[in-house]
Amino acid sequence: MNKSIFYHAGCTVCVSAEHDIVKLVGSENVTIINIGEQKSKISEAENSGVVSVPALVRPNGNVLHINFGAAISDLK
Repeated sequence: MNKSIFYHAGCTVCVSAEHDIVKLVGSENVTIINIGEQKSKISEAENSGVVSVPALVRPNGNVLHINFGAAISDLK
């Protein structure tokens, strides 16, 4: 993985964080996944270490949990 992945659930906290992340790292360096709309991506997020959204998974595997929008378990 050479791009960061930003997982969110579409809530206002998540969308605000998405805008900030895109401004910080640039849209070409991040893949945005709304797991509120793409439920099939929940297991991918969990396997990456995401326990709540919004969260940014860095190319080195580090997970940065940003603020708190929803627990990943609540999105299943």
